[in-house]
Amino acid sequence: MTLAIMAVPYGLSAPFATGLIGGGPAVLIWGWVFVSAIILTLALSMAEISAKYPTSGGAYYWCFRLASPRSRVLLSWINGWLTMVGVWTICLSVTFGTAQIIVAGAGIFHPDWVAKSWQTYLIFLGVTLICTALGIFLNDILHYIDVLCACWTVLGVLVMLVCLSAKAAAGRQSAAFALGHFDPSASGWTPGWSFFIGLLPPAYTYAAIGMIASMAEELHNPTVDLPRAMVWSIPLGFLQGVLFLLPILFTLPDVATLLSVASGQPIGVMFTLIIGSKGGGFGMWFIIFGIAMFCAVSISSAASRATWAFARDKAIPLHSFFARVSSEKYGPVNAFLLVTVVQLLLGLIYLGSSAAFNAFVGVAVMCLQASYSMPVLISIVNGRDNVKDSPYSLGRWGWAINSIAVLWTMFEMVLFSMPAVVPVTRVSMNYASVVFVGFATISAVWYTINGRFYYTGPPIPTRSESTQPSSESVVVNVNEKKGGTLED
Repeated sequence: MTLAIMAVPYGLSAPFATGLIGGGPAVLIWGWVFVSAIILTLALSMAEISAKYPTSGGAYYWCFRLASPRSRVLLSWINGWLTMVGVWTICLSVTFGTAQIIVAGAGIFHPDWVAKSWQTYLIFLGVTLICTALGIFLNDILHYIDVLCACWTVLGVLVMLVCLSAKAAAGRQSAAFALGHFDPSASGWTPGWSFFIGLLPPAYTYAAIGMIASMAEELHNPTVDLPRAMVWSIPLGFLQGVLFLLPILFTLPDVATLLSVASGQPIGVMFTLIIGSKGGGFGMWFIIFGIAMFCAVSISSAASRATWAFARDKAIPLHSFFARVSSEKYGPVNAFLLVTVVQLLLGLIYLGSSAAFNAFVGVAVMCLQASYSMPVLISIVNGRDNVKDSPYSLGRWGWAINSIAVLWTMFEMVLFSMPAVVPVTRVSMNYASVVFVGFATISAVWYTINGRFYYTGPPIPTRSESTQPSSESVVVNVNEKKGGTLED
């Protein structure tokens, strides 16, 4: 499921234009190497904590357990809302990105058609509703869907590696161009900052690596499997990304042509030019589209679990309704529907801003990475005493690994609030900071009028507990029974 959530070829394709704007081939390949290396520190840091506290609450539960009794309720609340906004917007970015990919696919055969904003929104609406239906009605076979996605992704990357390298209808690029060409002029930023702006594709790809924690209570051996999934997703994802990017960069068509595509999503035109035919370009496009749909279903399912876990601990409005699980077969339907409604409402931003996708991606990266880093920072402040007995201990390297992870997240918070292009207009403005502040305000207001009276943090269970379906008590039950459901 972690591989399905990362969906490396989709993650790198959806904001591909931002990488080209940021500087082109050098940014795309070396940015991928850089972010893969630095995000591994965050994956290792989370793995260490998740091995000790494997729950569907994830980061907000970790904050509660690691923080001091005086501050843990408030820190847990803040982290939980960061997680909620992050999982909602990461879902939105995937479903909306898939809609834009569909528009790019249509452009292969109808190059003169330019989708209006409302048409793109309607396609996004259809994608979101399909993913919601699949996530609910195929809930009991989601693990098979994730396996199918992993196979589709690996085989798809290999097929594209062979086909793009063999055809190269737009011409072949030299190694100096594919690995070293850097042109920041399209962004308008200074060269150094332009490079970092172009890191959005790899940062987006790895943004949701911690969402697998939302499935902890449906694993047989979460103290082992959960940290292993988080850590190994990085080298496996990195390898996929290299195999995906290199054949594209060595056969890359004219960058100006790709950036002039009216839809803002150049992969349809790019694949058609490289393969040399519309049919071949559509075949390459279809591989990406399949990965995107698989990713949308998986990430929506994980988001529904995260939402359910937070509602279970009385932290969102109408919590008793959204925490209800009425059927083992369909899972947390009410929480799933909430995720869907939030996506559809936020998607309306696109009707007023063509840069809405970058805003969705920016908010998702900022919120998720901040939520993952908060418990790591708390652990550092505590002298890492809380995690010394973790089954997945980082040992003497823990201080350095944790520190790098936190510093990188702080930098990301600034980086992805910035517009990709300057000078900025109303349409090209990056509204990530607006959405971020908006949800922060909602969180603060709700805490003032309701949360401080009802939210006491997630329950801390003991091994003898069996009636409260929260946190480690569920993990114990599932481990002992070697199987179980959310309602168990």
